[in-house]
Amino acid sequence: MTSSALITEPARAARVRVTDAALVVDLHDGRQVSVPLEWYPRLAAGHPAERRRWERIGPGVGIHWPDLDEDISVEALLLGQRSNESLTSLQEWQTFRRRRTAKRARSSRARS
Repeated sequence: MTSSALITEPARAARVRVTDAALVVDLHDGRQVSVPLEWYPRLAAGHPAERRRWERIGPGVGIHWPDLDEDISVEALLLGQRSNESLTSLQEWQTFRRRRTAKRARSSRARS
């Protein structure tokens, strides 16, 4: 009896959209993955412009949001894995984000 080895390629992101309720990723092979936005607190906290600014990791095996310091692998999406960021880490990020926003506001007022 002969058998053939199954050759698979990793799933790759082609297009990414973040709505008010979901992260939607179109894959190169035609599939579409949609997961609740609440699974990824940093994306949920992001402004629409920050959510729209994403980059592929490598050939699309992951997605990176530079303004939110968020990385999500396509494999994790397909496996239905939520963010595994600790509450402490998320709170530190939120504090950093508030301070950065306040600093930008002060800088903007000083230039006016």
